[in-house]
Amino acid sequence: MKPQVLQLNPILIPAINDKLASLYTVHKYFEATGREAWLREHGASVDAVITGGHTGISRPMLEQLPGLKVVAVNGVGTDAVDLAYCRGRGLPVTATLGALTEDVADLAIGLLIAVCRNLCAGDRFVRGGQWELSPQPSAIPLARRFSGMRVGIVGMGRVGRAVAARAAAFGCPISYTDLHPMDDIPHRFVPYLVDLARDSDALVLCAAADTAEGIVNAAVLEALGPSGFLVNVARGRLVNEADLTEALAAGRIAGAGLDVFVDEPRVPLTLRQSDSVTLQAHRASATWETRTAMGEMVLDSLAQALAGERPTMSLTT
Repeated sequence: MKPQVLQLNPILIPAINDKLASLYTVHKYFEATGREAWLREHGASVDAVITGGHTGISRPMLEQLPGLKVVAVNGVGTDAVDLAYCRGRGLPVTATLGALTEDVADLAIGLLIAVCRNLCAGDRFVRGGQWELSPQPSAIPLARRFSGMRVGIVGMGRVGRAVAARAAAFGCPISYTDLHPMDDIPHRFVPYLVDLARDSDALVLCAAADTAEGIVNAAVLEALGPSGFLVNVARGRLVNEADLTEALAAGRIAGAGLDVFVDEPRVPLTLRQSDSVTLQAHRASATWETRTAMGEMVLDSLAQALAGERPTMSLTT
């Protein structure tokens, strides 16, 4: 009999789904009706759970899965998983750490260039036929050069370092803040976020943010200033969205590029209507290459745990 896998989120790579189906009996919880009744009847037979970083798995659900051997997160976020409970139970929780780094860093730079150069507004200008009506160059406001901007990075982990490497290639001086300075990187450490914002033309959020909330507030945005840009590819809750929308409306910062939000998929109307904001739908890892690599890591975690081994990507050891 195949091991029983409870899948809480879809995986969009057909080859990964085919492998899952060939190796396991997969119960697609995200498609099921009568979920609570199903858990009561079948929870004891579940060997493994696949979930996403945003969905996670609640402690009450975990408690209904007494035979569970692994929680495999198809992503890097574990905010929605009770790691302390899993650790106490000896239950490995894995994540696809490292697989997303390059794509997230690419999108951070893409968002920054897009918002500096008004790419989305320019696209709408051409698509809407306005160029024909207003052919003079002055019809489109001048943009901001990205090359050479002072870039401040919040969180110098894998993604922060990858963003720094890309920004440095554009001749950008790099500064960063984190819990402590790091000896193995050449960039300037700034201990306080408000000081980093004051010294930056662009502030890029890359922090893991397991506990931080609202750290980019009115004071930080005021320090970033009317010619400064904010980019967030980390966690929506790092930003006080009310302070951000007010700062944008008042021109206290120049613009923002956002892939994540406090209450996804609900994005404040003021952000959606602002021409100084470039938005994405939490899509930083959404390439075939990265999603395939993530799926392979999930498969490895399941195979290791169900073979009685401690998964190499376990976060609860």
